[in-house]
Amino acid sequence: MKREKSKNPFVIAGYINPAYFCDREKETETIISALENDRDITLISPRRFGKTGLIHHVFYHINELENNVFCFYFDIFSTQNLHEFVQIFGKTILGQLDNYSQKNLKRIAAFFKSFRPALSFDSLTGTPKISFDIKPEEAQTGLNDIFHYLKFCGKRCYIAIDEFQQITEYPEKGVEALLRSYMQFAENVKFIFSGSKKHLMDAMFSTVNRPFYQSTQKMNLCELPIEAYRIFAQNHFAQGGKTLPPSLFETIYHRMLGHTWYIQLILNQLYSRPQKNYAETDLNNVIADTLKEENATYKTYCELLTKGQLQVLTAIAKVRKTNRPTHIDFIKKHNLKAVSSVKLAIRSLIDKTLILKDENGFYFVYDRFFSLWLEQTKMN
Repeated sequence: MKREKSKNPFVIAGYINPAYFCDREKETETIISALENDRDITLISPRRFGKTGLIHHVFYHINELENNVFCFYFDIFSTQNLHEFVQIFGKTILGQLDNYSQKNLKRIAAFFKSFRPALSFDSLTGTPKISFDIKPEEAQTGLNDIFHYLKFCGKRCYIAIDEFQQITEYPEKGVEALLRSYMQFAENVKFIFSGSKKHLMDAMFSTVNRPFYQSTQKMNLCELPIEAYRIFAQNHFAQGGKTLPPSLFETIYHRMLGHTWYIQLILNQLYSRPQKNYAETDLNNVIADTLKEENATYKTYCELLTKGQLQVLTAIAKVRKTNRPTHIDFIKKHNLKAVSSVKLAIRSLIDKTLILKDENGFYFVYDRFFSLWLEQTKMN
């Protein structure tokens, strides 16, 4: 159920409605146009850049405009194999295209034989609930059941699968080809494939011998424009009888490198403070409190790294962004080891999603608060 109002306008989890969503007008139009014109979409950006919010924003507008389209979203980040993928896919779809009449329950059961669906009723509210059970060895049969149900339901569906690159980690062979073989023939279903690991998503959709090669329209989600974001933030502060100086917002934006979630978190915490006017000291206090809260976590991160990896990570944090981490000047300035060692460290840090590389070739520490913590902490 979507909330219609929020006490704090700077939402850091979930989606409420367009009033609490900043900009992304062009991206929203592009995705809606693609879906309406039978094009699947690949949406790529680092985590916490706003992909999930954008998807729900798109679905909000589609549901407002079209009553005959069904929109589904599920996140497979935590799945480890095809069986878990099919479980969450089935749970998302099963029974959602029908009401819970006895006739339709039989129809659902006919499509989802491998899921063994059962109808029950909440003892307090009387609300019908469908439960199911599928065994690991029946995962491929269950996948077939889902797509058979989707294909013959006679209804147009838009399905967003978040963290889609996770399927490349499954132990089963041929998962990409299997999914592609079903998805390309589900003519009434269009997909949004959302992912946060750019190198994996690019390889999946841009490599000639991969099943999803050039099968979708691609979109890379970038930072929100600073001016649009500033106006959005200032308007919400003003509606709450508060004042956010433009220079303070710009400081927040640049210190967080335009990364949406971290900016939202800071704005959320500033807004929750009792005063009506804000200065840079308030921003520094918010950051200091956050770093104190996360101190133990960040120490644990460091303990899991080799000394060389930690040195490279700290060096990148101290300059905030660099496109020359293997250049001799950078290595000498930060007392790093040989170029080959730095390259290995960077590769490992990217695999661990501790550092990212942007579209312009600049490396930066993904967690903005961790980056600030590394800047301020003297490492042994």
